[in-house]
Amino acid sequence: MSNISVETRGHVLCIGINRPDKRNAFSLDMYRDMAAAYGRLDRDPELRCGLLFAHGDHFTAGLDLSEWASEFAAGRFPPIDDDAVEPFGLDSDNRLSKPLVVATQGICFTAGIEFMLAGDIRVAADNTRFGQIEIKRGIYPVGGGTIRFIQSIGWGNAMRYLLTGDEISADEAHRMGLIQELTPVGQQFDRAFEIARRVAAQAPLGVQATLKSSRLSLDSGERAAIEKLLPDLIPIMNSEDAREGVQSFVERREAVFKGR
Repeated sequence: MSNISVETRGHVLCIGINRPDKRNAFSLDMYRDMAAAYGRLDRDPELRCGLLFAHGDHFTAGLDLSEWASEFAAGRFPPIDDDAVEPFGLDSDNRLSKPLVVATQGICFTAGIEFMLAGDIRVAADNTRFGQIEIKRGIYPVGGGTIRFIQSIGWGNAMRYLLTGDEISADEAHRMGLIQELTPVGQQFDRAFEIARRVAAQAPLGVQATLKSSRLSLDSGERAAIEKLLPDLIPIMNSEDAREGVQSFVERREAVFKGR
């Protein structure tokens, strides 16, 4: 039985971390199953947004190092299927092209933060405890933490926690911009789903182009992103969604997008 649950709700794919008896610690199989779920989200045109959440009291305590140590010693992540998508989002040629909303609660340590930072919009229950604590295990974050922490909260704030392994409260994470919204415990999934549903209601081609342009700016700089703005808009302007967007504006109504 998989420790990653997958459920479709309208145009949203809900992906659940489901190993609560082990504080949702990630096994190698869980990583592969999550990659498979991301691949499904990426390929299926009916799926427009993902929601990553966790069953039980905690998001995840991180990687199960008893399984992962041999992979890291070999300098690699576990292999995944050809139609899967790498969950840490470190492979630019195999990264999720659709938005991912993340909902956390309880403990969110190490890889949990890196999975969260690989997403796009983050909601946390107010009891969430964040910790990038690899430094306390004699190693350092290799799932994107050293990169995306800096992008999200700046150099000084990132070094404050990366170099000490100190925990970050939900309030402090919210203040620094590590997460976008706080909720009472038990409401994080519903709020994250509402955001995901709102994203999924927008024009899929425009949403994916927005992600692509924003990531290009981070990866290659503002000039590279600027040079692609108008050229990448041309095919979108010829889409049904763009025509529907203009027509809904003229008719003063909500647009209904079909993703083509």
